[in-house]
Amino acid sequence: MAKKHTNLYDVIVIGAGPAGYSSAIRCAQLGLKTACIDSWCDHKGKRSLGGTYLNAGCVASIALLESAKIYHSLNHNLKQHGIQAGSITVDIAQMMQRKNNIVETLSQQIADSFAEHKIDCIQAEAKLLNERQVEITSLNKTAASILEAKHIILASGSSPIDLSCAPIDNEFIIDSTMALNLGAVPKRLAIIGAGVIGLELASIWNRLGAETILLEAQESFLSLTDQQIAREAYRIYTEQGLELRLGARVISAKKGSKKASLERSRKVTIEYQDSDGTHALRVDKLIVASGRKPNTENLVAAEADLLLDENGYVHVDENCRTTLPGVYAIGDLTLLGPMIAHKGIEEGLFVAEQIAGIHNPVNYGLLPSVIFTDPEIAWVGQTEQALRAMGEPIKIGTYQLSATARAQAIGQTEGMVKIIAHAETDVLLGVHIIGTQASELIAEAVLAMEFSASSEDLARTIHAHPTLAKALHAAALALKTQLRFNS
Repeated sequence: MAKKHTNLYDVIVIGAGPAGYSSAIRCAQLGLKTACIDSWCDHKGKRSLGGTYLNAGCVASIALLESAKIYHSLNHNLKQHGIQAGSITVDIAQMMQRKNNIVETLSQQIADSFAEHKIDCIQAEAKLLNERQVEITSLNKTAASILEAKHIILASGSSPIDLSCAPIDNEFIIDSTMALNLGAVPKRLAIIGAGVIGLELASIWNRLGAETILLEAQESFLSLTDQQIAREAYRIYTEQGLELRLGARVISAKKGSKKASLERSRKVTIEYQDSDGTHALRVDKLIVASGRKPNTENLVAAEADLLLDENGYVHVDENCRTTLPGVYAIGDLTLLGPMIAHKGIEEGLFVAEQIAGIHNPVNYGLLPSVIFTDPEIAWVGQTEQALRAMGEPIKIGTYQLSATARAQAIGQTEGMVKIIAHAETDVLLGVHIIGTQASELIAEAVLAMEFSASSEDLARTIHAHPTLAKALHAAALALKTQLRFNS
C-alpha cells in the first residue's frame, strides 16, 4: 500500500460519536480547519456517523423501548381507559426498521452539519503516529495516507467487553449491539450484567414478551445509584416480571443440543455460581452486557509512546491533554468521568474551545446520569450513602409520584423523587428520581445545583400544576419543613 501525505489541518478528530462530532463542529465554528475520521458502517455497509451512542447504544435503545412500551400498553392498559381493541401483534422487522430510520435520519443530520461547517469527513481507519500525524487506511485496506494537524483529538469511543466464559457468536450468544437488532422475540432470554446496559435491554425485551433473567455478579443491585432508589427500582422491575439474580457469577455458556426435550432444546446452556452453589440455566438467547472498554486497540502506533493504563484508558490531565503535546483524548477513552454521551459532548466542546484559547471547564460533579428503562432512573450529585460515609450532615426530602395528579392521570404512578440537602447550609447535594420522564425532570435539579441553589430555593419556585415536576417541588417542601422543624 502506497502512502502519501496530504494537507495540514488545524485539528483532526478521530471518531464521530457524540464527543467526536461535537468537538469537530465546535472547532469548525471557531474557525479551525477540521477533519473528522470515522469507520462506522450501518447494517447496509454505508457510513453512519454518531458512533455507538447513535447506531448501537442509547438512541437505538430508546427507539426500541418506545415501541415496546406502546405494545405492552396496548396489551395491558387499554381496558382501564375504556378502549377496546382486537388482537395486538408485533412486527419485529417493522419495529427494527423504524429504529433504523431514526438512526439514519440523525446520522444524516450530523453529516449535513459537517458539510455546513466545511469539515472534511473521512471514512477510514485511523492510527495516531505521533503528536502531529495520523495514518488513515481505507476500510478495504487498499489505500493509506498520512494527515497532519497542529492538534489531534482522540474520540474513538468504546465497545462491549468480551467474556471468555461466554464467547460471542452473534447467533445465540450476542453482545449489546446485536441485542438491538434481533429478528424475533426470544421466548426465554438471559442477560449477563444488571447494570445500565443490561437493564435497558431487559426493559425492551421484557416489554415485548420475553421471559427475561438478569445474572449479576455483584451482591448489591445498582451500587452506583442511591440505594433507596435502587431498592425501589428492584421492587418495580421485579413486579414487572424481570428476574434479577444477584451474586450470580457465570462460569460458562455453551450452545445446547437441538435434540431431546423442549427444555433441553434451548439454544444456550449457562452455568453460574451463587451462594447456594452451582446452577444450570437454559435459554434461547444470551446477551453479554458486562460493561464496555475504551477503543484504544490499534488506535495508537507503539512508537508514538502515548501513555495508556493497564485497561487501555488514555492518561489525561484535567484539561483532557494526553502525554503528547497537542494531542487530547475525550469521551469513553478516559477515566475523567462516566461513559455517558453528554460527558463526551461537554469534553468535546471544552477541548475545541481550549484549542481556540477559550477556557470553560467541565463540571464533572454535576453530570446527570440516566438509565433509560421503564420507569427511568436519573440522578445528579451525591448519593445518601456517599454523603453519610463522608460524615456530611444532611437532610432528606422524598415524595412519591403516585401522590401527583399528573402521574395518576397518565397512569404512570410508580417511582419517587429524593432530594438531599446540607443540614446546615441547605445547599442541594443530590437529587435522585425514579419514574416516568425522570430523564427530563432531572434537568431542573442540574440547573438548580449549577447555581448552588438551596432546597428552599426549589421550594419557593412556582411549578405548573398538575405536572410531574410538582413532585420535585413537593420533595423540596418536605425537606424545607424538616429543616424548619429542626432549626
